[in-house]
Order: sequence, then structure tokens, then C-alpha cells
Amino acid sequence: MTAVTTSPAGGAQRIAGPLPPRPRRFVRYLRETGLLVGRGLRTIPRVPERLSDVTIQPIMFTLLFLYVFGSAIHVPGSYQDYLLPGLLGQSVAFGVIGAGVATSTDFSSGVVDRFRSLPVIRMSVISAQVIGQIIEQILGIVIVAGVGLGLGWRPHLGGGRAVELVALMLLGLFAFTWVGVLAGMLIRSSDAMQGIGFAVMLPLSFLAGTFVPISGMKLVPRAIAEWDPLSALVAAVRQVCQGTQSSGSLQLDHPVPAMIAWCLLIIAVCVPLALRRFRTASA
Repeated sequence: MTAVTTSPAGGAQRIAGPLPPRPRRFVRYLRETGLLVGRGLRTIPRVPERLSDVTIQPIMFTLLFLYVFGSAIHVPGSYQDYLLPGLLGQSVAFGVIGAGVATSTDFSSGVVDRFRSLPVIRMSVISAQVIGQIIEQILGIVIVAGVGLGLGWRPHLGGGRAVELVALMLLGLFAFTWVGVLAGMLIRSSDAMQGIGFAVMLPLSFLAGTFVPISGMKLVPRAIAEWDPLSALVAAVRQVCQGTQSSGSLQLDHPVPAMIAWCLLIIAVCVPLALRRFRTASA
């Protein structure tokens, strides 16, 4: 194929040589995903309040619960070593809210419609959303860890445990971000998504042993907490960071395998549903 242009006189003029071949679909997908991730990250300096849920909120949670609950709750060892792994697990789970709000905003504001009019691979749009949200949540986790270390948290991490912790956190971020993306496509109002997200995730977080031991709860909340998916997440992070062994149910006795199982189940359910919903909304 050769390119054809129009001369100033109005006549067609043929340019020698074929057009460069179009990149393969997978290469286009990677390139377009990277461009869309960059587009999302470039909006942060113009709208810095977007990051309030992964910057200000984690610091407030850390200071509030450490200095309010820490004086009243007695756990083996220091309360910093108990609380901070729980807050890291909570930060992973709260990625549902941030991803859901961002996705619902893009759908309701017409951003997805504009992308739909462009010659881009549809899958790159949703992939960029997931990757961008994971990057933002990583920032929040780093802030929580930094504040915790400054306040006296001392994790017991060797080389192998540090790698295990990073792998678990990335798996959890990937799984819970897909939950948020799916929820954001179903609840196409950012205000409603934020309200519903907090209404669901905050009670689950409190029941997960994030701030107080599950063993000290009353019968009914303890029964719920022992099988709360976030309980496995928090207990797994705490076991890897501090070597603390939890007990009370099968998933608390074996928190790391339980967390991996929960994350794989969430991915297996939410990814196909999210992709189907995206294709339907884009049709």
C-alpha cells in the first residue's frame, strides 16, 4: 500500500513506498495501556485531592487508632506491631473504594465514551484503570508503612519474608481492585459508590481483627469475623510481618493459603464479570 496526499492544486499525488506495518495487536494493547495509564497519572498534579484516600486517610487512621485505641487495648507485644500489619491489610482491601469511585467517575463523565470513539483496543481501557489504581494504592501502602515505622513499628522481615509480603500485597491489590472496577461499572455514581463502599468495607475491616483481637469479640461478631475474607488478609499480613499465629477457624489457622484462595476466587469471579460488563456498556 502506498500513501496518497492532495497537492495544493487539488490533484492527488502518490508518495513512493508503503506505509509502515501496523503493530501487532498485543503490542498495540501494551502501548495503548501504557498511554492510558500515563494519562490517568498525569491528572494527579491537576487534581491532587484524588489521592486523599491513599494519603491523608491512612495517616489519620494510623494516628487515631494508635493513640486512641492503643491506650485501651492490650495485646501481646506492642500495639504498633499489632496495628500496623492490620492497617496494611486494610489499605489493600480499601482499594475497592478508590477503584470503584474512579471507574464510576470515568463512566458517568463520558471519558469511556470518548475512548470508545478512538481506534484503541477496548481491553486496554479497563487494564489501564486497574493498573493505575494499583499504583495509587501502592503509594498509600508505602505511606502507612513509613508512618508506622516512624511511630515505632518494627516488622520482623528477612529477605524471604519481605518478598512473600510484597507478593501477597500485590495479589491482594490485584484482586480487590477488580472488585472495585466491577462495582464502579455497576454503580455509575461516584457518590453512591463511595457511600456503599464504606458501608460494606468499614464493618468488614473492623470485624477482621484489624484493630482488636477477634478472640475477644462476642459470639455473633466473632463467628462472622472468623470467616470474613478480610480476616484472612489481615492475619496473613500480620503472620508474615510479625510471625504472629492466629487461631479460631480454618482460615485463621492457615491465613496465607486462605488469603491466596480468597484472592484467586475473587479474580476468577470478578474479572470475567467486569470484562463482560465493560463489553456490554461499550456496545
